[in-house]
Amino acid sequence: METVPVSIIHSCTSNSPSKRTPTLTTSSSPRGNPLDLIQPDMLRVDQVIGERLTTEVPLVREVAQYIITAGGKRLRPALMLLMSGALGSFNVHRHTLAAVVEFIHTATLLHDDVVDESTLRRGRETANECFGNAASVLVGDFLYSRAFQMMVDVNNMRVMQVLSEATNVIAEGEVLQLMNMRDASLSEAAYLRVIRSKTAKLFEASARLAPILAGADAQTEALCATYGQALGTAFQVIDDVLDYEGKADELGKNLGDDLREGKVTLPIICALKSGTEAQQQLIRNAIEHSDMARLDDILAIILETGALRHARASAMNEAQRAVDAARQLPANAYTDALLELASGLMDRRS
Repeated sequence: METVPVSIIHSCTSNSPSKRTPTLTTSSSPRGNPLDLIQPDMLRVDQVIGERLTTEVPLVREVAQYIITAGGKRLRPALMLLMSGALGSFNVHRHTLAAVVEFIHTATLLHDDVVDESTLRRGRETANECFGNAASVLVGDFLYSRAFQMMVDVNNMRVMQVLSEATNVIAEGEVLQLMNMRDASLSEAAYLRVIRSKTAKLFEASARLAPILAGADAQTEALCATYGQALGTAFQVIDDVLDYEGKADELGKNLGDDLREGKVTLPIICALKSGTEAQQQLIRNAIEHSDMARLDDILAIILETGALRHARASAMNEAQRAVDAARQLPANAYTDALLELASGLMDRRS
């Protein structure tokens, strides 16, 4: 297995000039939404998803369609398609594998919401809230198994190796996050281990699939994987930032949900490092006892300590790593879109 380089996100309290926030740059001719380039491909992926959701069990179809049509960003399949274009490869299996990636992601969402006891996702009730925990877990299992059926259809052992490993690592990340719940002493390194497993791994796998289908060399595959892992890490850090600075109607979830669920994310870790003893105690109490009575005070502490600024700077470092990898790919419109996608993360508000 190719080893993907992993950068160390700088310390929340570091002021070292050697670790200053890099400046992101994109192509000289921005085209707006970088995903516009693959709209026809994404429509075909949606068709594949609809075709492969066929089942004689009505509840399976109803729950699966409920979450798949919930308005997600479809970033993982889009990443695979953009990477394929960047490599000049338009393999006949690319739409099938893009749908596989979306099925795996959707299965994790169904399971996540049950574990987290979430009630709101993308601005509407979660599947477990509508259909119950049992149905959500079992339909998640159906999506996993359907994804593996589709992998077999592609008949590429390297594809199966990458996706099966990714699925396993994601499951490990879920368990790690569960173990870390309500742990106010969680370190930045432990936090990164979770998000690299739970979120970034599927981004990485999605980006790897393109060079595999293209028959590219190991160096190209490693570059694509680096881009995917860095993009996924930056995406999750920004997601964690938005939990404390976003707006509920834009996020499609309740502000402060991570803290309510006992998840210790980078903004909290940074606030605990920089806050006064009294501020630290207030945050620890909220984490350990799900005490949300003083959420407004905690939000004020996060702002006062500069925790969100530090977390965004860390995400920018990862986005820059993605940009650096993409710049080594062939120069074309798809690579430009990959550059814009990474740089655009810094403007994300939902």
